[in-house]
Amino acid sequence: MATQIVMDHRGDTQYSFDPKDADALLRAEERFKELMRAGFTAATRTASGEPAVTRKFDKAAEETLFFPRLVGG
Repeated sequence: MATQIVMDHRGDTQYSFDPKDADALLRAEERFKELMRAGFTAATRTASGEPAVTRKFDKAAEETLFFPRLVGG
């Protein structure tokens, strides 16, 4: 199972999906694109465990974390 974790003002929401299921994979990719259009930043872990920002959907990523745009002042 792969997981997309979306952080927002309510906390976090997790969406698990089977990357071998074509329909679930399509929904996960659409969710990724929708969140990116909404201004979220996406991050995955590299093979060494380091976090890396990504701008493209990676169907092989076990976990993708989305966090909203930070606004400073």
